[in-house]
Amino acid sequence: MLDSQTQVASVPKPRTPGLPLDEGLPRYWFANNVFATHVANGVNMLFPAGERFFVRSVHNYLDRVKNPHLRAQVKGFFGQEGRHAKEHERQIELLRAEGFPVDRFLAWYEWIAFEKIEKLAPAELALATTAACEHFTAIMAENVLRRDMLKHAHPTMRALLLWHASEEIEHRSVAFDVLAEINPSYALRVAGLAVATAGLGILWALGTSTLLMADPEVDGARLLRDFRAAQKARLERNPEAKGTVQDVFLRGIREYLRPDFHPSQSDIDSLAANYLARVGLT
Repeated sequence: MLDSQTQVASVPKPRTPGLPLDEGLPRYWFANNVFATHVANGVNMLFPAGERFFVRSVHNYLDRVKNPHLRAQVKGFFGQEGRHAKEHERQIELLRAEGFPVDRFLAWYEWIAFEKIEKLAPAELALATTAACEHFTAIMAENVLRRDMLKHAHPTMRALLLWHASEEIEHRSVAFDVLAEINPSYALRVAGLAVATAGLGILWALGTSTLLMADPEVDGARLLRDFRAAQKARLERNPEAKGTVQDVFLRGIREYLRPDFHPSQSDIDSLAANYLARVGLT
């Protein structure tokens, strides 16, 4: 059953940022820092196939979504996620051109996650996993926008990720609301959270490791130096920030496990709206 939070939520609007991703993007686009760049690239590689999975998992139940406002939100969600996938594929092509073994990683990732696990798992669990992943991405989006985490990133990548973050905030409730209409089971929600936490955490770590190990310009000394520099920069931006594990995963788990949780309880819509208005993408 949908509540008043769902009824008043806006319909997500797909946008195209029109960014020149193939023009002069440096190899280490995040503050010339190999650690920060490859951590970001590691999760970016997951987005195209991951977002198509999100769309499939929700689309499986589109004919059972009777509320017209939620149906409109779902269609906006499809449009946003589809454009996110296409833009991140453009960035992956740059990694491929730089000689990184992205195809080997992507083939393995897509085989294990979607050819095996998705096909064996119940469709309701796929939807629950999507709802939980959307909560994690909304937290990452909030952190990026609120803490100015991309201040020292190359302007093109900063614009790409801030556009993506803003739209993640806009549609953060959609999969959750579809799940609530299809099967509001708390046990199902928690199962989806467990799959999302393990899947996102492990795949992100493996993607990052793949890039770091394949980079001929990275040695132990530079990696340690850049890791320390990234940690220092994070603390300078926000002395209370503790890192991805605590600020994204542990926070997300703690919030999501509340029986009365709903994504709209985080008052972050203005972060997205203000950024999109500033860059003319309203």
